[in-house]
Parts: sequence; C-alpha cells; structure tokens
Amino acid sequence: MQLTTPDTPFPPSGTKHQNTSWWRFLFVLIKLLIGTTLALGLVLCYAVILAGRNLPPLTVLIDYQPKVPMRIYTEDHVLIGEFGQERRNVVKLDEITETLKKAVLAIEDYRFYNHSGVDLTGILRASIANFTRGNNAQGASTITMQVARNFFLSREKTYMRKLYEILLAYKIESALTKNQILEVYMNHIYLGQRAYGFASASRVYFGKDLKNITLAQAAMLAGLPKAPSSYNPIANPRRAKIRQEYILQRMLKLRYINEDQYNSAIQEPIALKTVSSPYSIHAEYVAEIVRQLMYAQYRDEIYTRGFKVITTIHSSDQEAAYRAVHKGVVDYDRRHGYRGPEGFIKLPRNSAAREQAIGDALLEYPDSGDLIATVVTRASPQEVRASLIDGNIVIIRGDGLRFAAEALSRRAQQNRRIHPGSIIRITKDAHNTFSIAQVPQVESALIALVPQDGAIRALIGGFDFNKSKFNHVTQAWRQPGSSFKPFIYSAALDKGLGPATIINDAPIYFPPSTPGGQAWEPKNYGGNYDGPITMRTALQQSRNLVSIRILSYIGTHYAKQHVVCFGFDADKHPAYLPMALGAGLVTPLQMAAGYAVFANGGYRTNPYLITKVTDARDKLVARAQPIVAKKNAPRVLDPRNAYIMNNLLIDVAQHGTGAKSNVLKRVDIGGKTGTTNESRDAWFAGYQHTLVAVAWIGFDGSHSLGDRETGGRLALPIWIDYMSQALKNRPVYTIPRPPGIEEINGELYYASMLPGAGFIETVGMPSSEIIEESISNVSDSAINTRDNEFNKSLS
Repeated sequence: MQLTTPDTPFPPSGTKHQNTSWWRFLFVLIKLLIGTTLALGLVLCYAVILAGRNLPPLTVLIDYQPKVPMRIYTEDHVLIGEFGQERRNVVKLDEITETLKKAVLAIEDYRFYNHSGVDLTGILRASIANFTRGNNAQGASTITMQVARNFFLSREKTYMRKLYEILLAYKIESALTKNQILEVYMNHIYLGQRAYGFASASRVYFGKDLKNITLAQAAMLAGLPKAPSSYNPIANPRRAKIRQEYILQRMLKLRYINEDQYNSAIQEPIALKTVSSPYSIHAEYVAEIVRQLMYAQYRDEIYTRGFKVITTIHSSDQEAAYRAVHKGVVDYDRRHGYRGPEGFIKLPRNSAAREQAIGDALLEYPDSGDLIATVVTRASPQEVRASLIDGNIVIIRGDGLRFAAEALSRRAQQNRRIHPGSIIRITKDAHNTFSIAQVPQVESALIALVPQDGAIRALIGGFDFNKSKFNHVTQAWRQPGSSFKPFIYSAALDKGLGPATIINDAPIYFPPSTPGGQAWEPKNYGGNYDGPITMRTALQQSRNLVSIRILSYIGTHYAKQHVVCFGFDADKHPAYLPMALGAGLVTPLQMAAGYAVFANGGYRTNPYLITKVTDARDKLVARAQPIVAKKNAPRVLDPRNAYIMNNLLIDVAQHGTGAKSNVLKRVDIGGKTGTTNESRDAWFAGYQHTLVAVAWIGFDGSHSLGDRETGGRLALPIWIDYMSQALKNRPVYTIPRPPGIEEINGELYYASMLPGAGFIETVGMPSSEIIEESISNVSDSAINTRDNEFNKSLS
C-alpha cells in the first residue's frame, strides 16, 4: 500500500481546544470588568446626582451671619468682658496679616489658590495611606472642604460624608471668590478656649489684635485648626511649640519666610495671656453684673446678637482700684504669716514625664493676678527652684525667701514645708526679682461712683474673681461699724444738736430687762473715756458712748426713718440703740450711695453701671437716663445738714481717725473709718465732691481680722491708694455755704436753732443723765440673736 502525506499537517491532539478556552476566559473577564466598572460608574453617578440634589443651599455661607457674643466696654472703650456660646471677633481679610495667612496656607492648604476646591493629588495620597493602614486617618481636606464641613456637615470620617464635602467644595468655589472663602475660614474655624476665628484666638491666647502678632505667634495660631485641644499653648505648651516649629519649617521650605526670620521666630519665647484675666484690665465683677442685667432683659439673645454694652467704668479708675485692693489684701496677708504650699505632686524621674506632670498640675492652679503658680523642683533655706507651666525655671534667693523662711526649715511641719513637688505661688517685683507669696484668704471690695448722678467709676467685688464669684460690693451684707455713725449724727442735727453740743463720754450700763436676760455694757475702742466732749470731737475720735447717747436722745425710730432716706433697707436696721454703732447690715454699694448724699449736697441718686447698649450693626438699643443732683434727683437732706456734715467729715479725715488721708495733700476730702465688733469688718467710706469711694475688708466666715486690725489700718490705705490715682488733676472743691447757717466762735449752727434759742447744748451730762428710750426697747431677743455681738465695742 502506498501512503500519502496531506498538504497541511494535522495539529497535535488538544491544542486548538485549549487556545479557544483561554481567549474565551479573557473575553469574559474583560466584559465582567467593563460591566462592573460601568455599574460602579452608574452607581457613583447616581450617588453624585442624588448627593447633588441633597446639597444644602449656600445662603448661610454667602450671607455670613456668625453668632457674635455680647461685648462689654468701659466708658473709654476698653474691652472688659465677652459672653457668648462662641468667642468671635469677625474681621476682614485685609485686616489679617500676610504672615498669618501664609502660616495657615503652609500647614492647611498651600495649593489653595491653584485648585478648584479639591486637591486631587492630596486625595490620592490620603487614599493610598488610608488603604495601606486600614483606616480613615487622613482626610486631605482643602480649606474650601473644611469650610464645607464646618458649615454643613458632621466630622464623621465616612466616604459618603467625604463625597458631600467634595461636591460642596466645588459648589462653594463656584459661588465665592478664593479671598471670600479664606475670610470665612479665618473667622469661623474653632481654635480652642471657646475662641472661633483667628482674631478671637489672638485675643484669648496673646491678648493682642491680629495686626500686632509676631511671626512666632502666627505660626502657633496656625497650628490650632488641626486639633485645638492637643495644640492649645495654654493646656499643652510643649506640643504647641513642636507644632509651631513644624509650621515654621514648612513656611521656610515654601519660601514664605527666609532663614533669618525662621531663626528669630524659633528662638522667640511665647508670652501667653494669663488664664486668670484675658483682658487688659481687671473688671470681671463688673462684666458679670452687666451680664446678669442684660440677661434679665434679653435672655439668651445676649449670647448671639452681638450686643455692645458701654459701661460707666473708667479704665484707669478700675485698674487703680484693682491694684489698691490687691496690695491692701496682700499686705494684710503677709503680716499674718505663710500658711504653706497649696498642694503637692510626685515628680517623675523622666524629664519629659516630669514636665508633663508639672503642666497638668498647674492647670488646676490658675494665676491669681500677679500671684503665679509654680511647682518646686529643688528647695533649700538658701535657694528655691520652681517650674512654671511653660517649663521655664525660676530661681528664688535672698529676700525672696524671707516670707516663707520657716517653711524651708527642716523643723517645719510636713504639710507646711516647701520641698520638691510643692505647689507654691511666686510674685515678681519691678526689678524682675521673684519672691514666694500665697493667695490670701481674706476678702476685700471697693466701689467708687460719681455722687452727682450715681455713675459707677470702679468696682472690685473681691480679691480674685476666679477664686470666688461672690460679689462683695453688691451681695455681702456686713455690719458697717462706726462708718455708719455719720448718718446718726446727721439725724441729730435736725433735732437741735450741733457740732458744739457737749456730750458725756462716760460708761453706760444697761441691766437685763427681764430676769435671766443679758446686760449690755458697750465700750469705746481701747476702753478709755474722755468725759464731756463736743459732738465734733466725738465724731473725729469715733467715741461709741457718745453715739449711743445721741441716738438715745433723738430716738431710735426717728433715726431709722432718717437713715432710710439715704437708701438703706429698713428691715436691715432695727430701731434699737446698737444701731448707733453700725449694728445693722449694709452692702458697700449702699454705703457709697449713702455717702454720695453728703458729697452732692443732699440729693439721693441711684447707682448705675450701663450707659448704652447697641446691637451688632451699632443700632442703639437702650440708653441710661440717670437722675441727677440739682436737676431731677429728690432732695433727702436739708442743705444746712449736708453742709455741716461735710464740715464734720472733713475734720474726721484731716484730724480724726481718717487722718492718714492727709498724705493726699487735699483739704476737700471727707470720710469715716469703721471697725466692727472683734474686728470682723474694716471700712473706710469717704469722698471728694466729684467722687465717692468705699473700701471694705474682712473674711467671708466673719471671723476676726486680728488684734488692732482696724478700718484705719486696713481699709483706709486701700482707699488712699485708689484715690491718689482717681483724684489726680482734680481741683480742690470748696462747698458753698447755704443760707440758714451761722458761725459763732468758729462753730456752725442752724440759724433757726442757736444757743439759748432751740440749740441743745448738752446731752447725758452727770446732772441731767436721761436715757429717753426705755431699756425695755432694747429687747433680750434682739441682743441674743446677735450672740452677744455688742458686749464689746464697735469702733
């Protein structure tokens, strides 16, 4: 058989079938991928369309109306308070320095002016990072996207929220210019400490307007948007510094700054505004009073409507009052010794952990004025080293240790001893020398007002508002002691007594009115008696027994009616003889209003604090309409009475218990000291024709201030320190003598009540000792309720 060969070789078994199967698989895979991509694309398009339909309108952004807090200003337009859900101060973009804008762009969005709202490169980078790490840590949000999120979205990290954010960013970019977007961002972003916007943050952290911040401060502010709590320079100074340095490196890399600027900013110490007072003057009690008054009228609107409240306070007077009170309280406290550290912490050995522990501990001890909290890191009788909250170390030596010398001794009790870990206070003098100090426990208050219309010029409600919000000017009901005597003397003038009346300064004994009752035997301060003296001398020397005899002669019910005319509460002044010694209850504000009647010639005016209120658009909302002496204020005191009382009180200030006031070298000052039983309260109430001021000092627990701690020693120096500043350049005022007064042998009399014709020449003399009010009116119950309050003298 002959075999033949085919023209085309026969393929190997199975080859054609395998190739066909591979191509079919590849084709199916491609179709599947294309289908999946198209499906995902359709889903994405649908999601975009659906999301686009659900995008909120940009009205709130285009017509930007932020919640503006209520701001409170002094009469001379110094900011003293701010109340709102958000601290915010809206500024135009051209009011923001280029340095700050570049710092923000360098760290948040350096391509801001080059993209259309979304930085695709940044999103790709963040997506890769998130995919490889298995989380959504990076967001790659541009400034426009942050604006979209802050105004319209939550902060949850989901892909749907990111989609909305992207779409809103494009929508915002189509509606606003780049500068408009940046302006909104700079005013709206939250930056910690309830501060919204960089203008507010600059005030909160540095106490400066934006135009005055340095490059170093700008870089620190720029680090806040990412995490305000983590990079807060007050709470976390170390982290804030690291963040600031990174931003400065970014600015250098982007050539926003040069090497010299970078080096200078890196080395610049950050001077933060103290936490205790974010304002240039101390008027926290004033601001809180205003807040309460405004809230009573406008409720919650005060926190959002941008009210601007102008007060009657004058900034220089207010600061002078703060310094006077602060100095007076600290001087008293130092006389009574060092009580020991405020607290203790355990110091870790690791330096970083130690720094963090110190910072965390000091957050619980805010500065009290110039009393700075520190943690001791090394202590000996010769030297103390202490760390501040910013990590800087302060060294105290020599005289700076004297106040706490006993606490540095090895013999000191453990709870009073200063050692490493002790939390102590320090203060710095004018020569930058540090001394150990402490926060006083005693309280004080000062109120000053214009007697002609009641405008309050200065108000200090306590030593430190952060320590106690209790306002001692308006809320503290205390016994005025002898500072109340002028109102009793004033009542006596209209009953025929006068400065020349002779009154017996001799012991008085009131036996119990009922069996088992309590006797009352008041005394003069110091326990001595002068015998027959004039009423003028008695007021100068603050003789208690003379005041009691005067009140007994004129009658307690008449005297009560008289003192109520000065603005005192009738129910706080029982009609009994201890009223002569200031046994009733008053507030410092009432005392100032009462003395204003003497200062203005006999008119009762009403203290007021707010002159006008405007809204966020500067539209007038309200204006004060005070009553004014000699115009529409009611006259409550005979002009003759007011004139003679002025004459008597000037004598007290020049020759009596208030003679320390002569240091002011003025002859037109009147006033009266006051020290209550067992020195629980110390007062000085005084005035010049244009200004009344009342100073008070005492413990909230009403325990004794100590032996020989009187109004003349404690309150009068505070009053003098304040008045020395407040009365600068004010001319001496001579009170015009009204008709109806005659002068005989250098003494003043009502013309209608002259010697031998209605004038009472003597009271309580041995030959005519008459107590017109029966002893039964001084009831046991009235005395017992004061727990033997008047067994000792009120001087």
